[in-house]
Amino acid sequence: MEYRLLGNSGLYVSELCFGTGTFGGVHGFEAWGSTQVADAKRIIDICIEAGINFFDTADIYSQGVSEEILGKAIEGKKREDLIISTKSTFPFGEGPNNQGSSRHRIIQQVEGSLKRMNTDYIDVYHMHGFDAVTPVEETLRALDDLIEAGKIRYIACSNFSGWHLMKSLSISEKYGWNKYIAHQVYYALTNRDYEWELMPLAEDQKVGAIVWSPLAGGRLGGKFSRSKEWPTSGRVAEGGSPVHEDSIERENLYRITDVLEAIAAETEKTVPQVALNWLLQRPTVSTLIIGARNEEQLKDNLGATGWKLNEEQIQRLNEASKTKAPYPYWHQTERPKINPAVNIFI
Repeated sequence: MEYRLLGNSGLYVSELCFGTGTFGGVHGFEAWGSTQVADAKRIIDICIEAGINFFDTADIYSQGVSEEILGKAIEGKKREDLIISTKSTFPFGEGPNNQGSSRHRIIQQVEGSLKRMNTDYIDVYHMHGFDAVTPVEETLRALDDLIEAGKIRYIACSNFSGWHLMKSLSISEKYGWNKYIAHQVYYALTNRDYEWELMPLAEDQKVGAIVWSPLAGGRLGGKFSRSKEWPTSGRVAEGGSPVHEDSIERENLYRITDVLEAIAAETEKTVPQVALNWLLQRPTVSTLIIGARNEEQLKDNLGATGWKLNEEQIQRLNEASKTKAPYPYWHQTERPKINPAVNIFI
């Protein structure tokens, strides 16, 4: 297991991060998974044995139950050896202030997360999405105060657009507040939208990418293939995938899995291991969030580390997953001398 700096910080995180969205399985998260405390402890042990030090959750996952189970699963572990990440912004509980990134709500949710996980501090605290109603200054000042108070240590964002992130970074710089060091993003061979604007921004501003759903919500997990019947059960079929059904055209998926299967045979690896390895070699990526309903899935995903695809294999995957550039990027790619980054990243 390799360890990488998380963006423009001195914090080293494992190249794989374990996501606990499968912990709990209640309050709308039934299709994600239903791991309870005993199994969660075993999964955490396997992760730590493999070298994973980064664990990600969110208040919204099973409405706090995921955080509670994670807290119980790490009992007895050396807290200082673990990097714990959680998030807020999306609906939690009832009432007119049950969502968003206001000062009132951020402080309330941080206190709740600390209590549910039975910890004194949160290593990386994310805004789960952009709140266009609350002033950005209010959000960032509240987060900076929580860092000063020792409740959280680093801040990050998730699912922001380019201007959301850049505005936030600029305001933090203006007032001398702590900046977002990482951006939790969706990025997979099937969907490379991250590369057009967010990746160059991350490279320029030194914001580390924490990739969620690197296997496209399970579609690159080996069950979906041109040579196999479309699954009628499992997380995707049951509606438990965070990746929208219409975001991946079936023929595009098959074009990618054709190459994945060929390279898997060449390398004696599995399809998901190849897909994850490709991402680990992409610019700005600090860590990939892997999830697992059982030990078998977890151990397979862990096999994505400790080796590297060669340049020829990477190029084949690049070509199979290539998509047409949206404006203004197709215009910029025509002038590589003055826009080299666009061509490098894609």
